[in-house]
Amino acid sequence: MSRILSSRQADELHKSIVAYLSANNLPNAVAALRTELGLEEETFDAVTVKKYETLLEKKWTSVIRLQKKIMDLESRVATLQSELDSATPSSLSKRSQDPTSWLPSKPSRYTLESHQFEISCIAFHPLYSTIASGDQGSAIKIWDWELGELERTIKGHTKAITGIDFGGPKGHILLASCSSDLTIKLWDPADAYKNIRTLSGHDHTVSAVRFMPSGNLLVSASRDTTLRMWDVTTGYCVKTIRGHLEWVRDVCPSPDGSSILSTGDDRTLRLWNVSGSVAENKLTLFGHENFIECCVFAPPSSYQYLATLAGLQKPPPLTSTSEFMATGSRDKTIKLWDTRGSCFKTLIGHDNWVRSLVFHPGGKYLISVADDKALRCWDLSQDGKCVKELSSVHDHFISCLAWAPSIVKDKDKPPANGEAGGGAPDVQIRCVIATGSVDMALKIFAR
Repeated sequence: MSRILSSRQADELHKSIVAYLSANNLPNAVAALRTELGLEEETFDAVTVKKYETLLEKKWTSVIRLQKKIMDLESRVATLQSELDSATPSSLSKRSQDPTSWLPSKPSRYTLESHQFEISCIAFHPLYSTIASGDQGSAIKIWDWELGELERTIKGHTKAITGIDFGGPKGHILLASCSSDLTIKLWDPADAYKNIRTLSGHDHTVSAVRFMPSGNLLVSASRDTTLRMWDVTTGYCVKTIRGHLEWVRDVCPSPDGSSILSTGDDRTLRLWNVSGSVAENKLTLFGHENFIECCVFAPPSSYQYLATLAGLQKPPPLTSTSEFMATGSRDKTIKLWDTRGSCFKTLIGHDNWVRSLVFHPGGKYLISVADDKALRCWDLSQDGKCVKELSSVHDHFISCLAWAPSIVKDKDKPPANGEAGGGAPDVQIRCVIATGSVDMALKIFAR
C-alpha cells in the first residue's frame, strides 16, 4: 500500500494515538503500540505525552467541521449555479441596478463594535443615515451607518434594553426604548438625545415598543401579558389590551394604524382592531409548536405574490394594509397567514430559533435571521423558496434584523391625469439591512 502520510506526519499520528490511549486509561494498548513503534519512555516521556493527548480529538472535530463546511459550500455553489443557469446578461445587469431585486451579500459593508453586552434590538432613523442599537447591559448606541461611525452612547435605563424604535409626531422624530426595568423612555435626537419622558405602567419586562404610523401614539408589549397604547405628548397610557395568556414578545402596527399584531409565549398570533375606543380581538391564530418570537405585517407590494401562495383568484386592493402576516418561532419555522384565519405557507430551513423577520420593500422577498447565525431570503414568487442564505453572518446568535425605511418623496403631489385623488408618491427603496447579535456586533449590508 502506498503511503499517504510523510514520515513526519506518520510519527505525529502515532504519538497522538499513544497519547490518546494513555489519556483514556488503556495501558495494555499503550504498551503494545509503544513496542510496535519503538517509542521508548526516554524518547516519548509523560510530559511529551501530555502535549499530544488532545491532538487527535482536535483533529477529528476539525475534520467534522470541515466536512459540514464543505457540504454548506457545495449547497451554496449549487444555488448560485442554478441562478446563473437561469440568468442572462441583461437580467443580471437589471438585477444589479433594480432595488426591488436587491438582496444582501457578504461581506458586510461595516461591522460596528462598541457594545459591551449582547445586542438585543436595532432601529433605523426614517430619514437620516442613523441607526440605534440597544444591548443587554442597558446601553443604547447611535451610529452613522453610511460612515460606519459611533456617534454617541445613551444611558438612562437600569436594565437590559429589549426594544427600540424611531417615530413620533410629524416634523419631530423621537427615539423610543423599552427595558426589563419595566419602563419606556422617549429620547429627543434634536436635543442630543435628551430623555424627555419616561412611561411607567407595565408590571413586568417591556418586550417591544413601536410608534403607531400617526406618530402620536406608541404601542408596547410586555411579559405582564398585556399590550398598552400611550400618548407620546402626555406620556399617559390611553389603552390597555388584554387577551394573551403569557409573555407578549412582539407587536407590530399596520401601515394605516388601524390594526396591530401581537404574539408571544402562548403560541398565538393575535390581530387587533385599535381604531375604536376599545381594542377588538379580530383574529387569534394557532399553529406554531413553540414560543413565537416575532410578527410582521406584509406590505401591499407583496400582495400579488402572497395572494397566489394563499390560493386567491386576485390580490386584495393595495389600499388595504393588513391582509397578510408572517411569524417566526422557536420551532425553527416561519409561517405566513391571511386575515381569513388560515396559515397558507410554512417556510422551513433555519436550524434554530427564528428571531426576526422583515419583508423586502419591493414585496417579492421575506428576509429572516435566526439563532443558527444565518440570514435567509425567501422568494414569495417561487412558492416561498429560500433563494439565498448568508451563513455565519455573526459569530453567535442573530437577535435582530432591520431594513432601512424607504424615502417617500412628493407624498402630497397633485393628482396625475385621470386620477381622482393625489398621485402615487415617489418611493425610493434604500438597499440597506442591519443585523445585531449576541456577539455584540452590529453589521451593515448595503448595495
